[in-house]
Amino acid sequence: MFPIRLVARPGDDRTRVMVVGPAGPLATETDSAAELSELCRSADTPGRAGTVQVLPRPLRTPAKVLAVGVGAADEAGWRACGAAAARTAAADEPLAVVLPAGAAPDAVHGLAEGLWLGGYRAPGGAKTSRTAEVELVVDDPDRYADGLDVARAGASAAWLARDLTNTPSSVKNPAWFAERMLAESAGRPGLTATVWEPDRLAAEGFGGVLAVGGGSANPPRMVELAWAPSGATRHVVLVGKGVTFDTGGISIKPVGAMQLMRKDMGGAAAVVAATLAVADLRLPVRVTTLVPLAENAVSGSAYRPGDVITHFDGTTSESTNTDAEGRLVLADALGYAVARLAPDVVIDLATLTGANAVALGTRTAALYSHDDELARALFAAGEASGERMWRMPLPDDYAEYLRSDIADRHSSPAQGGGSVTAALYLREFLGDRADRWAHLDMSAPSWASAADGELSKGATGWGARMLLRYLSA
Repeated sequence: MFPIRLVARPGDDRTRVMVVGPAGPLATETDSAAELSELCRSADTPGRAGTVQVLPRPLRTPAKVLAVGVGAADEAGWRACGAAAARTAAADEPLAVVLPAGAAPDAVHGLAEGLWLGGYRAPGGAKTSRTAEVELVVDDPDRYADGLDVARAGASAAWLARDLTNTPSSVKNPAWFAERMLAESAGRPGLTATVWEPDRLAAEGFGGVLAVGGGSANPPRMVELAWAPSGATRHVVLVGKGVTFDTGGISIKPVGAMQLMRKDMGGAAAVVAATLAVADLRLPVRVTTLVPLAENAVSGSAYRPGDVITHFDGTTSESTNTDAEGRLVLADALGYAVARLAPDVVIDLATLTGANAVALGTRTAALYSHDDELARALFAAGEASGERMWRMPLPDDYAEYLRSDIADRHSSPAQGGGSVTAALYLREFLGDRADRWAHLDMSAPSWASAADGELSKGATGWGARMLLRYLSA
């Protein structure tokens, strides 16, 4: 990521970013105050969060001022301001953002996070990520140092999650992802990474992972990351769906639906990125992260509609749709988490269904949980980070749709809401931890078709910053 630093005085050679509220400038410099005030008066929407007005100043220093709206000056407004500034300025254009005297610490947190998120571009695209340094001009740099460090950790997690998800599946197979996690964890003291090879998956009974990955020339894996600091009083297990490409299997997807299936491991990207950030910040919470990895391909060895699959916990699933593969790999990991890890809380993230987008659109994930306290904490973390979610029902009568004539349960029933029944299916593997579990169906918000606020076109990294907020609380 490009550097951001706190300073008391801006460099003369930098484009100024002046912050504007609905009533006018919140912070100015004497030589441009009158011009900026006039610019705000003539603007259509002065001060709305993320709006930008450009003030050229030929033959003067600075030669250009960006007046960027911060709205109500809450953290979301500052985040929108930073993202807009990063997107408007050239990638190699140094900036100095002038904050008002006595700004709240959340201002620096939101602004820096927005700058880093808005300055991201997918690797290999027509535009490169921002490279030039940004100065945040504040009255007391030491006061805001912690907020900048936390923003850096969250933005770094989002950048990594976006990079992983944007990586083409011709590169990103299960072995590649596992090797990347070994490399990332190696430089973080106290964080351990274990890769489960196919032989171990078979010996331990991970039938769902093996079935989904059985049709590919790239065998499946599972990654287990463990952060266990001394004195930690709670143990959170994170599980992320890691299907590195999804053809739909024998129940093959149409071309349009298959085109972006490199994003089908967005849940895995989010949970590992959040865990690495936890280690960077050395948070006093124990975190174990499980990432079942498979490529759902079509071949003579692919699993078939109507197959019965035996999972880690010994129960069986009938699969009549091989495109409902994500829940099969999650089922093994969830069963393992409950049986072996003694978690206090289990949270899974998955690009599981397109059905949630019908109800919630493209910016909001579906949250399922029986635990009101856990649901409130995740919802609050999502609101604070700008990664929204909405709580959905888990009606017990819909569980009847999971009944199978030939197995313990049916993985993909035709009846009922697709996102709801998928969540109910996963609940079957939680045992006595079902009342301390949350499932986030985040297929739609994992991808942006165009740049929007702090989102760049492509992978959004949805969930990484939200999880870090939750784990930091």
